[in-house]
Amino acid sequence: MKTEIDLYVIAKVREYRLKAKHTQESLSYTLGYTRTFISNFENGPKKYNINQLNKIAKVLKCSPKDFLPQDPL
Repeated sequence: MKTEIDLYVIAKVREYRLKAKHTQESLSYTLGYTRTFISNFENGPKKYNINQLNKIAKVLKCSPKDFLPQDPL
C-alpha cells in the first residue's frame, strides 16, 4: 500500500518527467529499464527507492530532493 509520502514523490517525479517532455516509456528506456518501469510506479503498486530517485534526477537534470516535500507530511 502506498503512503501519503509515496504518492507525493510519485506525483513529483511525474511532474518533472512531463516538464522534460518524457513519456513513461522514454524515461524507462533512458534509465536502462523495461518499457513499463515508470508505469509500475505511476499506475501500479511499486514505490521508488532513493537510488531510483537519484538516477531519475540525473536524467531529468534536477536534484533528488526536488521529489520530496519541504515539510513532513
